[in-house]
Amino acid sequence: MTLERLGFVGLGRMGGPMAGRLLDAGYQLTIYDVSDEALAPLVARGAKRASSAAEVASAAEIVLTSLPTPPIVESAGIGPGGIVEGSKAEVMLDMSTTGPATAKRIAAGLAAKRIQWVDCPVSGGIKGAVNGTLALMVSCPKESFERVRPILEVFGKIFYIGEKPGLAQVVKLGNNMMAAAAIIVAAEALAMGVKAGVNPRVMNDVLNASTGRNTATTDKVPRSILPGTFDFGFATGLSYKDVRLCVDEAEAMGVPMLAGGMVREILAITNAKYGSHSDFTCLAKLIEEWAGVEIRG
Repeated sequence: MTLERLGFVGLGRMGGPMAGRLLDAGYQLTIYDVSDEALAPLVARGAKRASSAAEVASAAEIVLTSLPTPPIVESAGIGPGGIVEGSKAEVMLDMSTTGPATAKRIAAGLAAKRIQWVDCPVSGGIKGAVNGTLALMVSCPKESFERVRPILEVFGKIFYIGEKPGLAQVVKLGNNMMAAAAIIVAAEALAMGVKAGVNPRVMNDVLNASTGRNTATTDKVPRSILPGTFDFGFATGLSYKDVRLCVDEAEAMGVPMLAGGMVREILAITNAKYGSHSDFTCLAKLIEEWAGVEIRG
């Protein structure tokens, strides 16, 4: 079977491993990134380098994107030199977290040039991108979904959310708000334990055998907080962006998000204190500072 030639724009911490998995699966790739360093290892493996997103879209019928912020995704999709200006692209498959409003704008801009938007934010971090164990949330017309399904199977488990642009983004934003919230509540509980004299590793083991178990206690605490490395692999600035989008979207729909609003504020402080490039597990570092303890195994 001849595989479709694909394009990939955005080869950072998530996009790079995903593009590598496509090469492993036998796909031919045309790629673009603003960073030469990001391009080099994939070019060395046989990917063809392009000088713009439009050039990628003139070489491939399906162009995947994995980019850090909504404005960058929008520019790559429908801005000058973007995918919309390519001569061959029929599908833009975006794996970024943009929020539903941006997704709808890009979908409309692409539709004017008969390019189908496929919204596919992912969850699972760098480890999931490398190992092909991501959760993929997809919203697009059914025929487009069936076309891209074999590509998505390279990356992990697929969840079809619906046809409307932006639906997958709603699910992803809710997930990312909850992921940040889990770190905060776990850190508060563990800081209380440490201050009382409890070994935090023992307490975390108890939580994982009890009803307080969550994604922070099972993964982020033992991997990045107890060792004090704060290096899980997701930037504070990106988490803050996602939670802002989540709360804004909920408020626009008239959905109360009181806990989400608090998560947003704590992320804002963490982002200001440790910087946007810090790891979002620094949420726990902030709680440590406020409590006057360190959560170390």
